[in-house]
Amino acid sequence: MSLATELMLLLIREPLGKSTKTLIAWMQRKRLLPRVVKCRLCHRDMKMVSSSTSDGFKWVCRHASHKGRKTSSTVRRGSLFERSKVSLASWMTFIYRFSQGLRLRQSDMVEDQLAGSSRTLSKMATVLRGICKTAMKNYRRRQGQVVGGGQEFAVIDESCFRHKRKYHRGRAAATWRRKKWVFGILGVGGRRNRPVLRLVRRRRRENLIPILVKHVRPGTTVISDQWGAYRGALAALGYRHFAVNHSQWFVDPNTGAHTQHIERAWLKYKSTIWRLRGNRTETLLKDHLCLIEWTHWLGNVHRNGTLGRLLRDIRRQYRV
Repeated sequence: MSLATELMLLLIREPLGKSTKTLIAWMQRKRLLPRVVKCRLCHRDMKMVSSSTSDGFKWVCRHASHKGRKTSSTVRRGSLFERSKVSLASWMTFIYRFSQGLRLRQSDMVEDQLAGSSRTLSKMATVLRGICKTAMKNYRRRQGQVVGGGQEFAVIDESCFRHKRKYHRGRAAATWRRKKWVFGILGVGGRRNRPVLRLVRRRRRENLIPILVKHVRPGTTVISDQWGAYRGALAALGYRHFAVNHSQWFVDPNTGAHTQHIERAWLKYKSTIWRLRGNRTETLLKDHLCLIEWTHWLGNVHRNGTLGRLLRDIRRQYRV
């Protein structure tokens, strides 16, 4: 049974408003909640007992050395959920939906009583995006985010992610008027395509080439359009460069080169980001671009899928 199926079967039996011992035990096995908690007074293991709290259980210590005093602690101690008032069942349901791409709107999730308001859901999404962002930064630092080499080639392009108003009506902030250019490098080959997405101020050579050199191995075949920033620069750096003249054709008849891999990727990435309103500010846009990279570089390659990778990253950053 897959991890996603196991979690869904567990949540079907769980009420969203409260937590049960079955769910808490499952989260303890997955190391999302602590299995052992030390007392702050005597430093002995505390005992988990039922209580009237929203979680239904708490850690308690009544050792004789306390001289009649009782110490207690929440079952969420030291975990991702410690400072949240949302029930554990609602949290796990949201984590599952987040790992699947948040297909439902926030209004639908509020109707499902997943949280009390859209603001709470936005905070929960921000926390999970931060976990994915930290995991991606650690991956870049340890292994580097490099494509190309072997049977993999790279397709590069730039795309505008400026916010679009509905029917060109309503107030437009200054950050929405300014074009936000995203430079994309898509490693194509093998079982999966791996994107590198960077927000750039301009599409000049001095802005794009350093990013390409950092993330594409020397000697890699690079395919692009005939944008002037690439002309003559890539071959001098040791890359095999094929340029497609889009004013004449989409697939070069002589070389067979085309940029349709990254064009399809732009449509997918933009639809995802616009659905989540992720291009209103540069900070939020960067977070969503990093989440897309996390999905393709880390989430999709995990043996338990994006859900398994997300739970793994939560365990890494919240060591209970």
